Amino acid sequence: MKLQVVNEVSALPVVSLVPAGYSAGSSALSKLEAARIAGEAHRRARLSIQNIIQPGMTLREIGEHIENCTRTLIGVGYNGGIGFPTGLSLNACAAHDTPNPKTADRVLQENDVLKIDIGTHLDGHIVDSAFTVAFKPEYANLLLAARDSVYECLKIAGPDTPLKDIGEKAEEVIRSYEVVIDGKTCGVRPVLNLNGHTIEQYKIHGGKYVPITKRSGNRDRMVEGEFYAIETFATTGNGYVREQGDCSHYALVNKNARSSLEGGRSLLEYLNRTFSTLPFCKRYIGPEVKSPDAYLAHLVKQGAVEQYPPLFDVPGSYVAQFEHTLYINSSGIEVMSKGEDY
Repeated sequence: MKLQVVNEVSALPVVSLVPAGYSAGSSALSKLEAARIAGEAHRRARLSIQNIIQPGMTLREIGEHIENCTRTLIGVGYNGGIGFPTGLSLNACAAHDTPNPKTADRVLQENDVLKIDIGTHLDGHIVDSAFTVAFKPEYANLLLAARDSVYECLKIAGPDTPLKDIGEKAEEVIRSYEVVIDGKTCGVRPVLNLNGHTIEQYKIHGGKYVPITKRSGNRDRMVEGEFYAIETFATTGNGYVREQGDCSHYALVNKNARSSLEGGRSLLEYLNRTFSTLPFCKRYIGPEVKSPDAYLAHLVKQGAVEQYPPLFDVPGSYVAQFEHTLYINSSGIEVMSKGEDY
């Protein structure tokens, strides 16, 4: 039983969505037009994986299927339209995990709760949207807590909406659920130190954050012309995540950085040329780059590259995530990533 979809939906064709003759960075499309294409690519890529995902698949197979769909659907600009590494975070891991080359053969199990976080972009206008897959019915309420809290937050989003109101609504909905796992009843709570965010061109995390708890102290408001990722995390754990494990997510944060090492300079040139400031992972670094692990660690130490390790709640817990990207317009919102599935 795949609980990530509300209704059975047919896979949409995986064909290029980019206008014929279009070249990245040509300014032929407005930011909204570009984001709408990225949103349609997101819908088609995720529907494609939803139609085939099952226990026994490796995380590498899942990630590469999604990423190959994105490259076919967009296929222009930095990283072929992939906005960030496909998040494939299992069970107590809430976010920022994707298979590294040495650990990519981990197999999806029937009792797993898998967060699938997909980013698509055209000209750096990123659509960030996530859903959760579970096969056991006892996880249903956990998934519903995350999904329904996003839906309720979207209902109150719009020009001048206080972001604290989003956080209050998210926590209210999440805490209204409980789950029974292995015969034990467990309350569901939001993850205190995770939140949504604004999205800027070529910058997945903008200057504002969107809380998912009541006591955030956030005084910002939504403003017309902004893009937001509204994402919620519902957990059976303590509701607080910590960095743990082998890092897979990175981003170039200083495009003008310099390195005294020849290998560092080569890697910087490669990152600028291939990803710009979009997040990337070790799987994306091509074979032409020599000793990438060593020089990546060097660039992190130099402050040229930021690392984003996996984020875990307590062992034995389960975390669910849902997320939509929306645009604030004069009359309300446009949800760029909404589809028939969620």
